[in-house]
Formats: sequence, C-alpha cells, structure tokens
Amino acid sequence: MTTVVLTAIGDDRPGLVESLAGLISEHGGSWNRSEMARLGGKFAGIVEATLPDEAIDSMQAGLEALAAKGLHTTLSVTDIADEPAGARVFLSMVGTDQPGLVHAVASALAAIGASIEELGTAISEAPMAGGTMFEATAVVVLPDGVSLHDVRDRLEALASHLMVDIDIEG
Repeated sequence: MTTVVLTAIGDDRPGLVESLAGLISEHGGSWNRSEMARLGGKFAGIVEATLPDEAIDSMQAGLEALAAKGLHTTLSVTDIADEPAGARVFLSMVGTDQPGLVHAVASALAAIGASIEELGTAISEAPMAGGTMFEATAVVVLPDGVSLHDVRDRLEALASHLMVDIDIEG
C-alpha cells in the first residue's frame, strides 16, 4: 500500500466529496484523514489516503476525469518517514485582525526551527467593540534543543507587539 495526499479545489457544489471518496474506494483505497472547507465560494480539500501500489496510475487518470468536471486535483505519493519528529505544542491566538499576523507568528516559529504541522484560522465580527477578530490554532513540532519555554518567550514578546493573546500548551 502507498500513502498519497490528494488536494482538490473547485466551485462548491453537492457531490464533490462523494466523487473523491468514490474514486478512492473504486481503486481499493482507504480514506485516512482530511481537511475540507468552503473558502471564498470554492471547495478546497486535502485528503490523506492509502492505495494499492498498482492503483496509483489509474487513480491519477480518475482525478483527471474529475478535472473535466471542474474539480482540479493533485496527487502526491508521500514518505511517512519524512514526518517531523519532536515535541508537539498547541498554540492558540486571538486578537484584532490586522495584516501580517500569520506571517509574524510563522516567522518567529521558523526562526527557532519549529514546524507548523496543523494550522486553522478564522475571522469573525467582534461582538462588542466592532471590527474583525482573528483566531488561529496550530500544532507546532519543536526541533531538538528547543523547549516550550523558548517558544513561549518568543511568542509572548510578539503577542504584546501585535496586541493579540497567544496561549501555548505542551
């Protein structure tokens, strides 16, 4: 069996997930993990699946048929051994939306060699003050030699500059 990652984007409409799930099933595969959302009127998704080794080429052909229906996809064979090793920390951030928030936090984490394994973001209307609130959650993998304390120090300094609340848990 081969682990693959599929990405998909297209105009949102009923049946898109069913089309992907059906294709994986038709090729003897198993749907392992996914993240999907409607973003800006588009359906966007990423799926990790396992497929029989001999099904990879025919799966690619099936994905190309979906492209003719407006669902643009990619298929990448993965190497599970490439997954980052290290302590995982959980980060949450809330503050007034402003340009550059994700870039500032991602830059601070990259500077210490941390890898963002998962990231979820959203904006919402501030209930009392007006304006837009930005919220983010992340799972971050720390490299050897970097502690939770190191991450906390770096991000707390950044939080006061950006005027956001950042919570980090190990």
